Amino acid sequence: MKKNKFWILSLSFLLASLVLLKPENSIAQKYDAGGGFGVATYSGDIIRRLDPNQIGLQGTLFGRRNFDNVWSLRGGLSFARLNAADSINPIDPVMAFRNAGFNGSLFEASVVMEYHFLDFTNRFAEYRFSPYGFLGLGFAGFVGKGRKFEEDPNPTGYNVGTPVIPFGIGIKYKLSEKWILAAEFGARATFTDAIDKLYGEELFIPRFPDPNNPNALKGYNYGNYSDKDWYYFLGLTISYTFSTVKCYSY
Repeated sequence: MKKNKFWILSLSFLLASLVLLKPENSIAQKYDAGGGFGVATYSGDIIRRLDPNQIGLQGTLFGRRNFDNVWSLRGGLSFARLNAADSINPIDPVMAFRNAGFNGSLFEASVVMEYHFLDFTNRFAEYRFSPYGFLGLGFAGFVGKGRKFEEDPNPTGYNVGTPVIPFGIGIKYKLSEKWILAAEFGARATFTDAIDKLYGEELFIPRFPDPNNPNALKGYNYGNYSDKDWYYFLGLTISYTFSTVKCYSY
């Protein structure tokens, strides 16, 4: 049910935006492309809150169409390294005993609508900057290695694919007529609980050794089936405007 609500709200937002952004209502159409770098982290069954001690690098390339001075449509490809481990900052003593962990590479393709709160691109604008927000849809693939508990007999590689809903906030600054610098924080809601290799549907692994079966696994395997994994980007981007087509409505 929650998944359906996410898709309905996101699709409704994009469709409504495209209807409002007809060419005859635009005063200028600009195209730009750029890229950026920053950091990435995740939250799930190993990290419940953003942890600056468990971050990786991320980079992105994108193209953007600015329909007017308020709305933009951006498509991008991103890469990030994600990692987390109970041994670094465990949620509680039980998770420290579990000693799960993972690391790997994430690839994302996404399309988002951006809304700018100030008219900053006009050459006569009062401000050279503007806060903005964004919301869209995308797909992410993760390839990693990890273990689910201390004595995991199969700490091998795995891969996960999931739709994502990117959203976030940022601020842009116009360096010149052609160059724009931006700082951005974005969150990604996923539809999987498997990025950290901990699934809520898996069997319980006993926390302590079994005296009747000394060869049995132990380590307390735990995944919350009701919570999906998230990941987050924070970084700087720079873009270059390479064409402008002006049109007017009467």
